[in-house]
This record gives sequence, structure tokens and C-alpha cells, in this order.
Amino acid sequence: MRKAVIFLYVILFLSHVSFAQNKVILDADIDSDVDDVEALAMLHTLADQKKIDFLGVIVTSDDTYAAECTSAINKYFGRSRLPIGVLKNQQNLRGNSKYTRQIAAEFPHRLKSNEKEQDATALYRKLLSKSPDSSVIIITIGHLTNLQNLLKSNGDKYSPLSGKELVNRKVAKWLCMGGQFPEGKEANFYRPDPGSTVYCLQEWKKPVIFAGWEVGDKIKTGGDYLKSKLTPTSPVYRAYQLYNNFQGRASWDQVVVFLLKEEANKYFDTVKTGYCQVYEDGSNKWLLDKDSRHEYVQFKPGANYEEIARLMDDMAIK
Repeated sequence: MRKAVIFLYVILFLSHVSFAQNKVILDADIDSDVDDVEALAMLHTLADQKKIDFLGVIVTSDDTYAAECTSAINKYFGRSRLPIGVLKNQQNLRGNSKYTRQIAAEFPHRLKSNEKEQDATALYRKLLSKSPDSSVIIITIGHLTNLQNLLKSNGDKYSPLSGKELVNRKVAKWLCMGGQFPEGKEANFYRPDPGSTVYCLQEWKKPVIFAGWEVGDKIKTGGDYLKSKLTPTSPVYRAYQLYNNFQGRASWDQVVVFLLKEEANKYFDTVKTGYCQVYEDGSNKWLLDKDSRHEYVQFKPGANYEEIARLMDDMAIK
């Protein structure tokens, strides 16, 4: 009898752990900077540790090889079937990234071309519709074109709900690398689609936490420590080698992923009073004339930037 009771408690505990797991969708512009690569690797590590349920990657990029590069990283981390959605019908794809073409060419991956991959809006809707209510965390580390497209979408075969209704039902919160606080002008907000930033912030009703440029700029990852820990057969190694040969780089995108870890509370606070106002040119300012469900990240007094960087780099090592 006692063994049966213990077994029942174990089952209940495991089911609670599974239910509590964060479901995560990453929306990334994996092309111009290398911080996207480490952010993606960090999510794979969290998934390996059963800290998150990694649902898929939305690639918001006009780089020809961005999705294939993403697919190669996913495969390296043992998730070759992780769904990828891409921004379709772009008129002028480019290939200026320092690493995406090489990663796509040098590492095996499932994806053969952007044209054969899923549409980003459709994948967003599919993943959200299959998830429990208020269970999904959306992480954006690029411009917000695909998030805007989701919000503007109509009911479809995945759900009769509009995009706004689907988000309001299924999303727990949005973690956004974007903006500069308390005010400034940052690339994800203004380049190349500032209108999407304005729209998303106007229409978003769920909690959102912004990690601004000023935070990630102080944390330098991708230097000698990461080089010493990675194998050259890793696409993460190759990306940093191609980008600046491990000279170190600011960690803008990694901050929002790091917020998923309990350790983040040791280093970061959030400002909750006020809201983020974005203007037509993509510049932003934190205003105090009303409250909102917006927050932005700031360091706790005495936070050790090098210590944070080491923890982030460790999360990119397979």
C-alpha cells in the first residue's frame, strides 16, 4: 500500500513538472550578428535540461541562408525536426551574413531551401493552437514583421481565432530583445520595419519584458573562454570563428533567453512602472503617465558582467 502511495506521488510530481515546463517559440533574425547563434544554442541547452519545451523557430530574415543555418544548428543539437517558419514572398533576398551561407554549406541539415519551408505565420498559428492556454513564451530577437503578421492573421485550418485572439488565449508572455531604455533608437525596433514595432506594441495585450541594447552591450560573450570549450565541429564554433574569430561580442539576444533561468534573478531586475512608447521612426521612450503590462530589464547593483557572460557561454556548449 505504501509503495503504491509513493508511486502515485511520483507520478503526480512528474506530471506537475511537465505541465510547468515553459513552451517557447523563438523568433530570430539569424543573419547580421552572431548573438542569434548563441541564443539559439542556449535554448537547445535549456530543452536538453528539460527546462523548456522548445516548440519551433520563426526566422524573420531576408538572408538567403538564414533558415538553412538555423536548421543546421538545430540538427547539431539533436533537433533536426524542430519546425522552422520563414517569412515568405520577400522580393530581394540577400547573402551578406558573415556565417549563414558557410554554416548551411558545411553542416548537415534537413532544410533544403526557404521555399520548401513553412510560412512563418502558419507555423506560429499551428504551434499556438496546439498549446494549452497561457502556456507559450514568445522570444523575439529580431525585427517584428512576423509577429505583426501573426497578430493580423485571420482564422484558418489551425484555429478559427484571429491572430490577436490566439495570442491572448495561448501566450503567457513575450520576451523581446529590442529598444533602448529609458530611451533611444535600437536596430530591432527601427530596421528594417519600424511599422511592425509600432503595431505590435499597440496591439499586444499580454505581459512583455524588454531587454534593451544597453543591457546586452555590457556582457561580452564569444571570446577565448567559449573558444576553449567548443569543439571546432560545432556550428556555434564556426559561426563565431567566421564572425570575428572569437574576439568577443555584445550579448544582446542572449539576455532574453537567460531570463528563462532562475539564476537571472541574481543579476537582473525589471522596471514595471510605466510603458514603452515607440515612434514612427522606431525610436522608443519609457513613459510614466500610465501603467501597462510592460517591463524592461536592468542590472541589479553590483551585477558581475563577466560572470553572466560565462554562464551564457556555458549554455552554448553541447
